Amino acid sequence: MCGIVGLFLKDKALEPKLGALLSSMLITMTDRGPDSAGIAIYGNDSGNTAKITVQSADPAKDFDGLEYELRRALDVPVAVVVKSTHAVITLAKDKLDEGRAALAALRPNIRVMSSGDTVEIYKEVGLPKDVVSRFGVTGMSGTHGIGHTRMATESAVTTLGAHPFSTGSDQCLVHNGSLSNHNNLRRELKREGMIFETENDTEVAAAYLTAEMAKGKDLGAALESAVDDLDGFFTFVVGTKSGFGVVRDPIACKPAVMAETDQYVAFGSEYRALVNLPGIEAARIWEPEPATVYFWDHEKAA
Repeated sequence: MCGIVGLFLKDKALEPKLGALLSSMLITMTDRGPDSAGIAIYGNDSGNTAKITVQSADPAKDFDGLEYELRRALDVPVAVVVKSTHAVITLAKDKLDEGRAALAALRPNIRVMSSGDTVEIYKEVGLPKDVVSRFGVTGMSGTHGIGHTRMATESAVTTLGAHPFSTGSDQCLVHNGSLSNHNNLRRELKREGMIFETENDTEVAAAYLTAEMAKGKDLGAALESAVDDLDGFFTFVVGTKSGFGVVRDPIACKPAVMAETDQYVAFGSEYRALVNLPGIEAARIWEPEPATVYFWDHEKAA
């Protein structure tokens, strides 16, 4: 019984409030999943730099001197901003893959939460209010974001087991439900070159979408394929660099509600997650249909 939230902003005037709005939505869903929580914030593209968000079980040791060592290894400017157990590493876009390789060599115990041009993911064991406070999420700005509060049923309560799961650049997914064919899909995706860090079924769903988009599909088309290829009960909310998508399985037994105004599109596992959004009283409110993809994209709207 997990809780999911998502917010896709149409109105740029709301962008400075994204972190605060999304945090409030997530905290409202605490009783749906008190084990762990996570949030993905998509900021604005700087044009020249990319980001790697990492997590450490021993941040005092792992983050000490990391900026200097990465600069020496990559021979380019690198910035490391530490936020509790996480750090955001900013570097040149064309050094992103090289930077991840250098990280693995320099700090093998560090875990990559996300990488890409705009996304930052923060997730830890604990209540949503503590997670968003620890990382200062309420003060973050951006164009869209998704969040999850987890009640573990399929795997252990760990940082790596928390959502969102990110398996591709600027891509992530949160999930309420369980997949029945994730083991077979994991084997198939491994043969295609995907790498997994957990046994969680949600990571398989994220990797599936990454693989489909690598074939040239946009997020909407990849979600349509997921309806055919993924078995089980699921509600997915997915983020890409410019996109935001929602899909439920054909039975759609997991609760979901959406709202849309001229300013935003919002998703919540329950309506109470949406009640404090600006202008919600005038929003179009609906329950997403089974096996139906809902998809918005900033680039297509532009």
